[in-house]
Amino acid sequence: MNFIGIGGTIVPADKAVISVMDHGFMYGLGLFETFRTYNGVPSLLLRHLDRLTQGCESLGFHYQPDIYKLKNHISELLAVSNLTEAYIRYTLTAGEGGLGLPTGDYESPQEIIYVKPLPEPPVSLYTQGRPLRLLNTRRNTPEGPVRLKSLHYMNNILAKRELAGCLNPGSGPVEGLLLTAEGYISEGIVSNLFFVKDGRLYTPAIQTGILPGITRGCVLEAAGELGLTCEEGLYTWEQLLEADEIFTTNSIQELVPVNALYDTEDRQKIVGAGQCGDLTAVLLQAYREKARNLT
Repeated sequence: MNFIGIGGTIVPADKAVISVMDHGFMYGLGLFETFRTYNGVPSLLLRHLDRLTQGCESLGFHYQPDIYKLKNHISELLAVSNLTEAYIRYTLTAGEGGLGLPTGDYESPQEIIYVKPLPEPPVSLYTQGRPLRLLNTRRNTPEGPVRLKSLHYMNNILAKRELAGCLNPGSGPVEGLLLTAEGYISEGIVSNLFFVKDGRLYTPAIQTGILPGITRGCVLEAAGELGLTCEEGLYTWEQLLEADEIFTTNSIQELVPVNALYDTEDRQKIVGAGQCGDLTAVLLQAYREKARNLT
């Protein structure tokens, strides 16, 4: 990462700084969105900005996105970084404030844009899939009624550290699964979760405290357009063990099939045929069409 966008300007990464009085740094008051490009165009940007704007309203950030200005800024960052396909993180911190817990609104949030080359996963990730491992780390409760994609990321970091401690050196890609405090399945460390049973699609409800993912929403739309029945609810690990197909979703990796489940004792359960299921493949194609064609 050679360049970073800060407040509408582009600076070398080693020259990028923010104030130590920024409440994003002091109190973790900030939000971010991660998305990818297709042929240099940010995918589903309007949906990401809509979620970001809603989060800003709940935190008292005075923020009104200018999508045309933002698109131009991202294009400039891609050009100077010599990138076409990129992983983009768009961050808003609260901005500067005094020492002490705030009660008022933030009128000047700080904008930061990071870009890096888009990881190129092997084709086998989408045909053969990857394992999903149950974690002891529980999903924390959200900041408010709905989880924000906020800078408070310690829960995810602890989960990632637990997952790393369970893996053998050189093992392939694997995602970790967090349960809620009540014992219901919630989401992966960096993904939402879906499973299929008897031709019906299931996904944990927002009420479990999961992030309302952009890709998750698009998959629900695609399922409806394909005439598939989808249910959002409270589900257990035992129900997941009986699934015919399982997949995870996020904006960078799209839909990734799950080929096996591991519990906290490392007991394995193969999912379906141990590779991408038929319904997962259909939904992956439908999602890609949406992600490439919607602003």
